Amino acid sequence: MQTPMTTTNTTIRSQSAAIPQVRLSERVWRRALPYLLVFPTFLFVVMFTLWPTVSAVINSTIKPPPTVKQQAKFVGLQNYIDLFDPDTPIGDDFPRVFTNTLIFVGLTVPICMALAFALAMLLNRKIRALGLYRFAFFYPVLMPLIGAGSIFAFIFADTIGLANTVLRSFGLAGIKWVGDANWTFISIMLVTIWKQTGFFMIMYLAGLQNLPQDVYEAADLDGATIWQKIRYLTFPLLRGTTLFILTTGAAGAFQQVDQLYALGEGAPNQRSNLILYFLFQKYNEPRNLGYVNAITVILLILLLSFTVINFVLWERQTYYEN
Repeated sequence: MQTPMTTTNTTIRSQSAAIPQVRLSERVWRRALPYLLVFPTFLFVVMFTLWPTVSAVINSTIKPPPTVKQQAKFVGLQNYIDLFDPDTPIGDDFPRVFTNTLIFVGLTVPICMALAFALAMLLNRKIRALGLYRFAFFYPVLMPLIGAGSIFAFIFADTIGLANTVLRSFGLAGIKWVGDANWTFISIMLVTIWKQTGFFMIMYLAGLQNLPQDVYEAADLDGATIWQKIRYLTFPLLRGTTLFILTTGAAGAFQQVDQLYALGEGAPNQRSNLILYFLFQKYNEPRNLGYVNAITVILLILLLSFTVINFVLWERQTYYEN
C-alpha cells in the first residue's frame, strides 16, 4: 500500500525524468531548424545550378552518335578543340562569335558605366521636376529587351527609319543599320547601352546619396575644385558601388540575347552574333549537343573567372564608409 508521501515522491521523479527529455527534444529541434530552413534553397541550388553544371561538363566530353541506333562516344576535350578548329563547321563560326562577345562586353559595360555616372552626378542635385528626369532616364530599364529591340529595328529601318531620316535631313547618306556586317553589331551595342545605362544610373545615384557630406564640406574649405572632389573623394568612396555595377553588368552583357531576334539574328555570317544566341541556334541541332555543352562550360568559366578576378583585384581596394 502506497502512502501519500510515496505517491508524491513517485510523481516528482516522473516529472523530473520527463524534463530532460523535453529539453533534449528542444535542443535537437533548435539545431535542426536552421538546416530545415536552408534545405529548400539548397535543393533548388542543386537541382537548377549544380546538377545542370555537372551535366554540362560531362556531356561536353561526349560526341552524339550520327544515328539513334549508335552509341555516343567519349571524346574528352575534342569538342573544345573543334570549337577553335577552322577545319570544322562549328570552328569556322565560333571564334568570330567568341571575339564578338568579348568586344561587346568590353565596350558596352564601360560606356554604360561612364554615362550612368555622369547622369547620376547631374541628377544628384535639387532641380525642378527632378523625379521626372530620373524616371525618363530609368524608363528604358522597365521595357522588355525584345520590345526595345523591336523599337530600334523600326528606328534603324533603311527607308522609313528615324535614324536615316535624320541623317538625310542633314544631307548625309543613310546607313544600313541592320544587315551590314559592321553596323549591325554597332546597332546591337547601341540598344544595350540605351537599355542598361538607366539601371546603372540608379545604383550610382543611390551610392552618391549615401556618401558622407562632411568630407565634401572640408574639401570646399580647402578650395578643392569639382574635378578634384570627383577624383579624390567620389571615385574612392564609390568603389564598392562600381565593383558591384561592373560585375553584374559584365555578367549580364555575356548573356545578352533578346535584341538579336529583332536585329539581324547574328547575320551576316555571324559577324553580329553573340555567344548565348549562337548557343541557342545550335541547341536544336542534335549533332551539335556536345559542342553546345562545351560552349556552355566556356560561358560558365568566363562568368566565374570574371567575377572572381574582379572581387580579388578590387575588393581589397574598396573603401566602405562605416
